[in-house]
Amino acid sequence: MATKCSGFATLVLIASILVLEISAQIECGGDLTGIITQCKSFVKKDGPKIPPSKPCCEALKGANVPCYCKYVTPSIENMISIEKALYVAKTCQLQNIPTDKCGSYIIPHPAPPKA
Repeated sequence: MATKCSGFATLVLIASILVLEISAQIECGGDLTGIITQCKSFVKKDGPKIPPSKPCCEALKGANVPCYCKYVTPSIENMISIEKALYVAKTCQLQNIPTDKCGSYIIPHPAPPKA
């Protein structure tokens, strides 16, 4: 019985993720499959910030970053660096990049210049 419940829970989780991804792409624009495949190496948690590739920027064309930020869950934040994702968005010259929050990530503001 526990195996059946565990299998069902896994199925529900996968279905929920797929529905969220489809909803996000329809609502937020861009090529979500392309974003995942072309941009994943630029937003992984480990390693330095590196400028994204042209195919990554192409996949992001038309993406509404604040809209995607609504879909960022703690499990997504465990897989990717939101800081790097925002860097990629800026480098690809997307518009309307959030300045306050993306998922639960609070976007730091630079310190004001000293007089």
